[in-house]
Amino acid sequence: MSARSPRLAAWVLLPCAALFLGGCASLKPTPLTPAEIAQASAADRAQLQKDVAPLQGPLSLDEAIARAIKYNLNRRVQIMAEAVAQGQLDVSQFDMLPKLVAQAGYRDRDKDLITRSTDSVTGLPSLANPYISSERKVTTTDLSFTWSLLDFGQSYYASRQNADRVLLAGEQRRKALHNLMQDVRTAFWRTAGAQKLRETVHNAISEGEDALTDARKASGERVRGPLEPLRYQRQLLENLRLLEAIEQELSTAQIELASLTNLPLGQAIKVVEPSETAGQELRGLSIEQMEDQAMARNADLRTALYNSRIARLETRRAMLKLFPGISFSYSVNGSNDNYLVNRSWSEAAAQISFNLLGLLSAPAQMRLADAGVTLADQQRMATQMALLTQVHVARLQFNNAVHQFERADAIWKVDQDIAGQVAMREQAQTQTKLDRISNNTAAILSQLRRYQALAQMQAAAGKLQATLGMEPALPDGHQLSLGELTKLVAASLTPTENVAHADTQP
Repeated sequence: MSARSPRLAAWVLLPCAALFLGGCASLKPTPLTPAEIAQASAADRAQLQKDVAPLQGPLSLDEAIARAIKYNLNRRVQIMAEAVAQGQLDVSQFDMLPKLVAQAGYRDRDKDLITRSTDSVTGLPSLANPYISSERKVTTTDLSFTWSLLDFGQSYYASRQNADRVLLAGEQRRKALHNLMQDVRTAFWRTAGAQKLRETVHNAISEGEDALTDARKASGERVRGPLEPLRYQRQLLENLRLLEAIEQELSTAQIELASLTNLPLGQAIKVVEPSETAGQELRGLSIEQMEDQAMARNADLRTALYNSRIARLETRRAMLKLFPGISFSYSVNGSNDNYLVNRSWSEAAAQISFNLLGLLSAPAQMRLADAGVTLADQQRMATQMALLTQVHVARLQFNNAVHQFERADAIWKVDQDIAGQVAMREQAQTQTKLDRISNNTAAILSQLRRYQALAQMQAAAGKLQATLGMEPALPDGHQLSLGELTKLVAASLTPTENVAHADTQP
C-alpha cells in the first residue's frame, strides 16, 4: 500500500462519518399509526386468551381462585419479576470469576515510525542516524487473565444480595397471591348475590312500573283527592329507586370476577355457591396459634427480614472500600512486528493499591454501617409489632363480620316472612298493592345486604388468612393443570390444615 492510501482512506471516511452523525442528530419522533395500534391491540388480546381453558359449566369458588392463580395477568407480572430477579442472580455469580480477555489489533501507518536518541551523559543528540523501530503494518494479539481480590469481595456480597432479592420477589409474589385470592372471594360472592337477586329485582321493578302506571291513571281520573295519589306515587318511585340502585350495585360484579379470572368480559358466568360457613373454621384458632402462624409465614415480615439482611450486606460492601486492592494478572502476547527481537512473550504482574485519604472517611463509614444495621433492626421490630397488631385487628374484623352476617341473615328471614304475610293479606284484600311492593322491596334489600355481609365476611376471612400467610402450596417449577390447581386450592381453604403444616412449607 502506498503512503497516500491511508490519507485517501481518511478523506473518504471523514465525510461518511459526518453524514452518519448528521443523520443521527436529525432523527424525529415517529408516532404510532392507527393501523399499528389496532394490530398491537389485536395481538395482545389474542395473547391474553392464549392457553386459557374455556369455562365448562358453572364456576365454583375453588375453580375461580385456581383460574385467577393460573391466568390472572397481574400474577403473571409478579412471576416474571421473580424470574428477572433469578436471572440477575445468575448473571451476578459470573462477576466473581476472574476476567479472561482476548484482544487482537491491527495498525497501519502512512509513514515509518522514526525516532532519534539523546546521549544520557552529555545531553546532546546522538551522532547515530535516526532509526526505524516498528513496521508500518503490525498485527498484535493478547490473551490476559486478571483477578482482583477487592472486585471478588464486592461481587460476592452483591451475589448474596441478589440471592436475597430472589427470595424477596417470592415473598412479594406471595403477598400478591393473598390479595388476589381475597379479591376473587369478594367478587365471587357479589356475583352469587347478583345471580340470586337479578330475576327477583327485575320482576319487582316491572311490577312497580305497572303499579306506577295504574296510580298515574287513577290520579288523572280524580277519583280521590289529589294528595293521596301523589303520596302513593311518591312511595312507588322511592321503591323503584331502591330497586334500581340494587340492580346497579349488582351489575358490575360479574365483570370484576371475569377480569380477575381472565375470562371473556362479555361471557355469562353462572356460579355455584359453596357453603356459607366456609372460612369460619378460623374462629376455632386461638390467638396464640394465629400469632405463631403469622410470625412464621407472613409475607410482610419475611420481606422486612430479607431487607434487613440486604442492608447488612450493603454495609459490608461499603466497608470493603476501606481495604487495599490486590490484583494479579498474567498475559500471553504476540506481534508480527519484525523489528521486535521477541515477537511472543508472557507477562505476569501483581499490584496493590490503597487510597490513603480514604482513611479519613473510615470513622464516618463505620458510623454509617452501624446506623444502617440499627435502622434495619428497628424496621424489623416495627414490622413485627405491626404484624401482631394486624393479627389482632384482622381477627376482630373477621369475628365482627361473622356477627354482621348472622344479623343480616336474621333480618332477611324476618323481612321475607313479612313479605309473605303481606302478599297473603293482599289476596284477602286487607293490604294494598303498595304495601306488598314496599315489603317485597324491603325483603330484596335485606337479601342484598345479606349477600354484602356475606361477601364482607369472606373478604375478612381472606384478609385474616393473608395475615397468617396461608396460600396453596404450589410445587416450584411444575406447571399444574387447572384441575390439579383447583384441588390444591380446595385443600388450602382449610385453615387448620395450613396451620398444622406451617413448618413444612418454604
